[in-house]
Amino acid sequence: MGLNDTPSANRIHIAFFGKRNAGKSSIVNAVTGQNLAIVSDIKGTTTDPVFKAMELLPLGPVMLIDTPGIDDEGSLGELRVKKTRQVLNKTDIAVLVIDAAYGTTIEEEELIKLFINKNINYIVVYNKSDLIGDIQADNSNEIYVSAKTGYHINSLKEMIATFAVMEEPKLKIVGDLLNPSDFVVLVTPIDKAAPKGRLILPQQQTIRDVLEADATAIVVKEYELRETLENLGKKPKLVITDSQVFSKVSADTPGDIWLTSFSILFARYKGSLETVVKGAKVLETLQDGDTILISEGCTHHRQCDDIGTVKLPRWIKNHTKKQINFEFTSGTEFPDDLSCFKLVVHCGGCMLNEREMKYRQSCAKDQQVPITNYGILIAYMQGILKRSISMFPHILAEIEE
Repeated sequence: MGLNDTPSANRIHIAFFGKRNAGKSSIVNAVTGQNLAIVSDIKGTTTDPVFKAMELLPLGPVMLIDTPGIDDEGSLGELRVKKTRQVLNKTDIAVLVIDAAYGTTIEEEELIKLFINKNINYIVVYNKSDLIGDIQADNSNEIYVSAKTGYHINSLKEMIATFAVMEEPKLKIVGDLLNPSDFVVLVTPIDKAAPKGRLILPQQQTIRDVLEADATAIVVKEYELRETLENLGKKPKLVITDSQVFSKVSADTPGDIWLTSFSILFARYKGSLETVVKGAKVLETLQDGDTILISEGCTHHRQCDDIGTVKLPRWIKNHTKKQINFEFTSGTEFPDDLSCFKLVVHCGGCMLNEREMKYRQSCAKDQQVPITNYGILIAYMQGILKRSISMFPHILAEIEE
C-alpha cells in the first residue's frame, strides 16, 4: 500500500440495501459502470456483504457495500439479515433499492426507520421503472431508475454525491501539534503481522500527516532511538511509538520531549480520547472472574505473541493480580450485548471509519460498560499514561482528578 492510497476508514461508505431481487447488485454495477456484484434472477444471490474500494466520480474514494436481501429466510437467512444490519454501523449514506412494480413494504419501512434512528442520510431508489412507465418521485431523496436501460442512473450518481457530503475531520492525527520544520521521531518496530515490505496503516497515515504539516519525520526501530536522539543535533518536538515498546521508548526519551503512541493519537483523531482514558482506570476495580472483551477492527494472521490475544491478557493479569476471563472479536464482529463485560479494550481502530468507531463507543456507553484502547491501557499499566497525554492538558486533567 502506497502513502497516496486512501485507507478504507477514510472513504465514504455507501451501502445498498433492499429485498432479494429488488436489483441491488444491478444498481451497484450500473452506478459504478463495472460488474462488481454478481447478478442473477435467483433470490439470495448475494449471501454476504460485499465491500469494494474504488473511485466514484464526482465523490472520489468510496467504499461500496452490496448487502444480502433484508427478507432472507430460514436460519441461514437470519444470519445474513443480521450481517446486513451490522453494515448500518459503518454506513455514511444508505441506498435503499425497491422493486418499483411492488412498491414499499414493511421490511423497507423498518429499514427507513433504522436509517433515521441512526442519523444516516438515505436515498430511496425505485428500480425496474422500465416495467411501469415514467413516474416522478414524490420526495427529494427518492428517484425512479432502471438498471437495465440506464434510465436516471447518472441522476442517481449525482444524488448520491449530494447526500454523501461529509465534514472534514476537525482534527489531524498529529499535524495540529506541529509547526513547519519540527522534527518528529516515529518508533516503528517491524510488525510481523504486516505484509512484507510495508509499514502498518497507522504508521503510514501518521507519517503522511507529519509531512503535510511541513515537519520532518524520522523513522527508527525501538533499539535505534537512543542513538538517534543523541546524534540528531536538534531536539524533536515529539516521539511517537508503537504501544508494544512504550516502556523502552519512554526510558530512552528525555523527559522534556513529548512522548505518545500511534494508538493514543488515533483515539484523539476519532474523538474518543477522553472516554478511553477514563476507561483505563477501571483496571483497578476488577475482581476475580470478571470478563474483558478485547476487540480489533481488522483481521490478520495472529502471531505466537500477538498483542491482542496474548500480550494484553498477560499484562492485564500481571497488573491486576486477578483471575480475569477474556473474549476476543475482530473485523466487523462486535457484540450487541456487552452486559457480561466489565471492560472493553479496543484497538486504535485505524481500519474502521468514524461512524463504526462511534457506534462501538456508544454501545459501551449506553450499556454503561467502560471502554479503553490498547495504547492507553498499556501506558496506564506501565505508569506513563500522564506523560503520554501531557500534550493534551484538558484530557490530562481527567486522570488527575
